Formats: sequence, C-alpha cells, structure tokens
Amino acid sequence: MQWLSDLANWSLLSLHPPGWGGVLLKGFAASITIALGAYTVGLLIGLWGAWNKLFGGELTRDLWGLYTTTIRAVPELVLILMLYFAGTDLVNTVLKHWGYEPIDINGFVAGVLVIGIVQGAYATEVLRGAILAIPRGQLEAAVAFGMGKWCILRRIILPAMLPFALPGLANLWLVVTKDTALLAVVGFSELTQVTRQAAGATKAYFLFYLAAGCLYLSLTLISTWLIKKLERWANRGRAQ
Repeated sequence: MQWLSDLANWSLLSLHPPGWGGVLLKGFAASITIALGAYTVGLLIGLWGAWNKLFGGELTRDLWGLYTTTIRAVPELVLILMLYFAGTDLVNTVLKHWGYEPIDINGFVAGVLVIGIVQGAYATEVLRGAILAIPRGQLEAAVAFGMGKWCILRRIILPAMLPFALPGLANLWLVVTKDTALLAVVGFSELTQVTRQAAGATKAYFLFYLAAGCLYLSLTLISTWLIKKLERWANRGRAQ
C-alpha cells in the first residue's frame, strides 16, 4: 500500500535538505505566530464589543449586534477570502482616491487582522456572557464608591469575569489555531500550505499530513495543559 511506503520513508522528515522537516517546523512556527496575533486582536475586539453591547447607546448596540450576527452567520472560509481580497482592494481604492500609490499588504499582517476580526465576533459574545455572570451587587457597589467606567472595567469586571470567560476563551484559542490553516487558500506559508507543498513535491501525502496532524495535536495538548493551570489560578479561593 502507498501509505505504508510513505511511512517507511521517514528520511523525508529530516530537518535538513532533502528532508522537509525544517520547512514544516517553520510553517508550524508561522501558524503559532498568526494564532497568537489573531487571538490578541480578537480579544481586544471582543472586550470592546462586549462593553459596548452591554453599556453603549442604542445605535452602538445595534452596530455591534450586526457585526457579531454577520460574522457568525457566514462561513469562516468565505469571510477570510472576502476580507483578505476585498479588504486589500478597499484599502488601495481609498489610497488611490486620496492620491497615494497602492500598497502590497503584508500577508502576515493581513492574516492576523482577518482571523482576528472573525475571532472578535465570537469573543464579544463569550465576554458579554461572562460579564453578565458577575453578581450585579459588585457593579452596584463600584458605582456607589464613585468609580468611573474604566476603573470599574479594570478593577471589578476584568478580574471577576475571568473564571466565567476562561472556558469559552480557551475554546476560541483552540479554534484559532486551526483557523490558521484556512490561510493556505490565499497562499500564505503556514503549516497546512507547506505540508501541501512537501506532499506534492515528494508524493508522500500520508507521511506529511500525518506529521502535520501530529504537530497540531501537540499544540492542542500543550494548550490544554496550560489552560487547565490558568483555570486553577483564576478559580483560586472560589468554592468548587
């Protein structure tokens, strides 16, 4: 069988040419970097969105509701293609209108922003639910002490909502590590893209896709271990 012959040729995973192991690890590092950047962008958008959906004006709540509903309704692959290509065209159209030369947007920056925007919609709802889970008396006490909105956010809401938000945020992290694979359709050299290149060049499809799967699995296992430690830290002193 072909897959048995692929497995027998482990030398193709060597870190040095003609092996492709080093290329796969570089792609894996690129995937992790994109995931970290996009997750950070998504968290910032989510925190801002959750705050505005709960405490903003009527128009603000409606706009954020439109954003979260639209993003969650459209498949992520379609969103990535639309934001990646249409977003680039929109930026260059605006620059041209203002008399500037079109620019070639860096693939890494575009990938981080695109996935971050998608993640932001889900993070908004996760954080909004976590804020609603905070006992209302804590917020009322903060207002009674004369705290401003930003002080309440920093000193009351963020620490109190963390235990409620962590399960959902942990799941979003695991999702974003997989979403980086969608950037392969726009040609960005992350793990899935370089795996496809290696498999196409050597015809050892089973070997390379198995190796890629193991790398993704290792990232998930390490992430799960770290998330459990973070959950224990966030829940310290709370009744279990």
